[in-house]
Amino acid sequence: MLIIPVKEGESIDKALKRFKRKFDKTGALKSLRSRQAFIKPSVKN
Repeated sequence: MLIIPVKEGESIDKALKRFKRKFDKTGALKSLRSRQAFIKPSVKN
């Protein structure tokens, strides 16, 4: 789970931008999409 502390005086837009950047770097969405359906090991090769 990603936690982005919002700094004092920081706009929500900037905090969201930092969150999105951090989310992209972790590769969470890529791993979720790959787990959506099971692919047999024989088919992966």
